[in-house]
Amino acid sequence: MYSCINGATTMPYTLEQDLEAAAKAGFDAVEIWSRKLDAYLKIHDAGALKALLDAHGLRAASLCPYGLVGFSDNREQLQAIERAAAVAAGIDCPALLVCADAPPDGMGRDEAFDTMATAAWHYAERAAAHGVKIAIEPLGRHPFIPGPREALEVIERAGHGSLGLMMDFFHYYKSGVPLADVLSIPTELLLIVHVDDCEDLPQADLTDQHRVYMGEGVIPLRSLLDALGSKGYEGALSVEIFREEYWEKDPVEISVAAKAAYDRMMEA
Repeated sequence: MYSCINGATTMPYTLEQDLEAAAKAGFDAVEIWSRKLDAYLKIHDAGALKALLDAHGLRAASLCPYGLVGFSDNREQLQAIERAAAVAAGIDCPALLVCADAPPDGMGRDEAFDTMATAAWHYAERAAAHGVKIAIEPLGRHPFIPGPREALEVIERAGHGSLGLMMDFFHYYKSGVPLADVLSIPTELLLIVHVDDCEDLPQADLTDQHRVYMGEGVIPLRSLLDALGSKGYEGALSVEIFREEYWEKDPVEISVAAKAAYDRMMEA
């Protein structure tokens, strides 16, 4: 497993600032926030981004987030996936993270999963053309994909080798995902993991703004990390924290604090 930081953790800042801060903090990798990537690509190309990553000694673990649209017209999103996958290939980034929409009221379970699986297949097909994978992100208490069971159902029905899922400690905690479900995720399908902590509030009341640095909240991080180790997971552990209180600070200060908390937890 290797250290990573997500661009959401330093949300107000540019991609260039994100990379500089991540390198100074000692992270191994970054997840590139799609909005920052779009702004960067108005002036630069993927080759320049690859050179910048190399100059900072960083690799890109994912580009994120993108919408996995299965229940309405998704042509615009599919075009975005094609563009992102081409960029990802140019910077040796293995995955694009996607978050699903939800079926309309009254749609049955089987129809909903089949519909989403068809959409996911088309996403994966476009990404695979560039050697990139699609990672489906379950969201806390989402009406359709709140945890890994549902994401794996979509992946199984889609039957595409370029589909996997990701794990976010906060979202899994908010959804009440049991440790047994984490342990049952096929390791080869687990493409990336978001590491974070959160305040002590009822799970139904939690929002992204309640995230805190690792070890400063109530999520059972040690058991989750041990579970990943026992599964033989070797991918990125990416710090993703949405907190305005943190965003008010300098990006280097944020990244250094995030890495220090990460290191303390990994050494515990």
